[in-house]
Order: sequence, then C-alpha cells, then structure tokens
Amino acid sequence: MTVLQLAPLNRLRQIVLVRYILASVGALAVDMGTFLALLSAGVPPVAASAMGYGIGIMVHWILSSRKVFADQVAESGMARTRQKAMFVVSALIGLGVTTLIVGGASAAGLDPRIAKLCAIVVSFTVTWLLRKRVVFR
Repeated sequence: MTVLQLAPLNRLRQIVLVRYILASVGALAVDMGTFLALLSAGVPPVAASAMGYGIGIMVHWILSSRKVFADQVAESGMARTRQKAMFVVSALIGLGVTTLIVGGASAAGLDPRIAKLCAIVVSFTVTWLLRKRVVFR
C-alpha cells in the first residue's frame, strides 16, 4: 500500500469511537462465544449471558485502556484505581441492562439469542456514554 492509501486508515484509527467500536467487536466476540457455548452446555440463559458478559468485559478493559483511551488512562495510584473502579461500575450497569433484557425476554418466551442481540445494542450505547463522559474524561 502507498502512503496515500494508508492516510484514510490512519485517520480512522485516530477516531475514538471507531477504536471503541473495534474493541467492542473483539469483546463481543468473546462474550457471544462464551454465551453460546454455555447455552449449548445447558447453562440457563441469564447465567450464560452474565458469564459471557463478564469475560467479555475483561477483554474490553484491556483493549479500552491500551488502544481506545490510552492517552486518558490514569498513570498509577489512586487515580488509576478509581478509573478501574468506574470502568467496573460501567460494566456492572451494562451487565444489569444485559441480564434484565435477556431475562425478561426469556421469561416472555422469546429466543434468548435474539434477546442477547437486543441487549448488545442497548448495553453498548449505555457503556459507551458512561466511559466516554465519565470513566475516561
């Protein structure tokens, strides 16, 4: 590739939302893979959803703190601990949203996989806003 061909790609990498979406896709792959594997193993949908989300969020912290908001991550000490705690709180809010949607939809007789897809959209929006405006501001 020439330098001119790489320029648009480099500009995209500089956009925080694009990096966040890519990190989210990676974490989502881990989340959904875990969720589907646990469902196949007979784990109840709400528990499978929560476990998948929990593992996915660990992946998301690694990607977010190193690739998305790297220039906004606190150096060390209490500031870093506070930021990690806020990230965990945002994850717990997202987890609550996810489990409520999957649990409510499953109780209503809907396919838990469809419910999980709906939960992904809502949870993504909520956690993006929290992380952009609170955790990594």
